[in-house]
Amino acid sequence: MLESSKAVMRRLHDSRFATRYFVGDGIDIGAGADALIQYGEFFPLMRSCRAWDFGDGDAQFMASLADDSLDFVHSSHCLEHMGDPREALSHWLRILKPGGHLICLVPDEDMYEQGIFPSTFSPGHQWTFTMHKVASWSAKSINLLELLAEVAFIAQTIKVEQLDATYRYGIARFDQTQTPVGECALEFVLRKLPADEVTRRGRFAAPASPPAGT
Repeated sequence: MLESSKAVMRRLHDSRFATRYFVGDGIDIGAGADALIQYGEFFPLMRSCRAWDFGDGDAQFMASLADDSLDFVHSSHCLEHMGDPREALSHWLRILKPGGHLICLVPDEDMYEQGIFPSTFSPGHQWTFTMHKVASWSAKSINLLELLAEVAFIAQTIKVEQLDATYRYGIARFDQTQTPVGECALEFVLRKLPADEVTRRGRFAAPASPPAGT
């Protein structure tokens, strides 16, 4: 509930959101009633951020958007609703310009679903997510670190974080996102690799060898 709003104060303490991630023209996939653009003044390098939701098209394919057309892609608690999150992630990266950033939040399966799936709190969830486990209690669990490794050929993982600073582990089971402060999520940031970085297998070119005899 209002997860983009909850994230604002936390993100303001990390200068990268204002100076690198939310820069230029972007899209907010699954924005609903809590669109990122309402906080645009906190991210002054953000020129625009289109809210994309029901009625705009299938978020798994983003078929009406051209390749390499956006400076950033944001999505809060939408990927778990996709029929195929891997395909959705590939298209979210497709529409992103090389060098641009994908900023995404998904619910952590233990903090949000709390051991029961299909979801008792959000019936539209088709998948659960974990940062990394040897095994999960959920038959529809996606290991986030493995998922990000699958797109490493096109996107550099910048950040992966479990958002549990306001989570209360010791209370009775209920949906803590219904509170004004409760986050139960994993946040990751990817940077789409420019072609030259893919070729040289790194962001910086190897230093040139000094001329012979120097």
